[in-house]
Amino acid sequence: MLQSSGSPVGALHAAVLEWYDANARQLPWREPGAGAWAVMVSEFMLQQTPVNRVLPAYLRWLERWPKPADLAAEPPGEAVRAWDRLGYPRRALRLHAAAQAIVERHGGDVPDDHQALLALPGVGTYTAAAIASFAFGQRHAVVDTNVRRVLARALTGVAQPSISPTAADQRLAVSALPADEATAARWAVASMELGALVCTARTPRCADCPIRAQCAWVLAGSPPYDGPPRHGQTYEGTDRQARGRLLAVLRSASAPVLKADLDACWPDAVQRERALDGLVADGLVEPLSRGRYRLPA
Repeated sequence: MLQSSGSPVGALHAAVLEWYDANARQLPWREPGAGAWAVMVSEFMLQQTPVNRVLPAYLRWLERWPKPADLAAEPPGEAVRAWDRLGYPRRALRLHAAAQAIVERHGGDVPDDHQALLALPGVGTYTAAAIASFAFGQRHAVVDTNVRRVLARALTGVAQPSISPTAADQRLAVSALPADEATAARWAVASMELGALVCTARTPRCADCPIRAQCAWVLAGSPPYDGPPRHGQTYEGTDRQARGRLLAVLRSASAPVLKADLDACWPDAVQRERALDGLVADGLVEPLSRGRYRLPA
């Protein structure tokens, strides 16, 4: 692996870590006493949702459920209700299921074993690596979109990584890990922060980048992206928006909701029924007798 201080990757480590020490955002899940559960909650919430939207929901969540057992003791519908407008609410159900598994299998403590983390509901390769690294200081390749972009530019000289994560991305991230466990854990969060704040997708701030002198993409003249089109996700008028409207009605209700109240929240009947059927199939909504619906109990 490219680990020595004189190697191309080794030369990046010191610069990025020094930059991170001076520029890292102060976020509650990064506080020294935050704990593994706080890190785990943040990782579930931050999937496909920006930090500024996550922060209020995260703080409310940890105040209400400071430990996995606190969440596990509640109905899953309460997790969906508290998820509010973060989007992709199945994450709330998965986090609730993971909390129950932590209580049942690990005595209520988030496990520090990577394989045990992978075995939890809703925890995939990225999330297990992130929790193990950020909460327990272990050496894992934590590969999100930001890290993929930083490594693609710095080490391979391309403007953007592939649209979807690949095995090659994972291998590149592993090759870039410092050999020392504690340094690797800091590198994981520092490289991610660099991608979030400086090496951004659309308008990278190369003049402020601590590794611009070593970046293969900058040294190549910052060639433009020449891969397949990258289309942003639309929301207005989609089934996702219809699902969100239906869930908003159910979240605001303290009792089961009549079908007529759900019908009133979205004008397109065909799309509305499709969205409602999808919510039921996903376990986010429970149909009851006499045309009533509720969050899962």
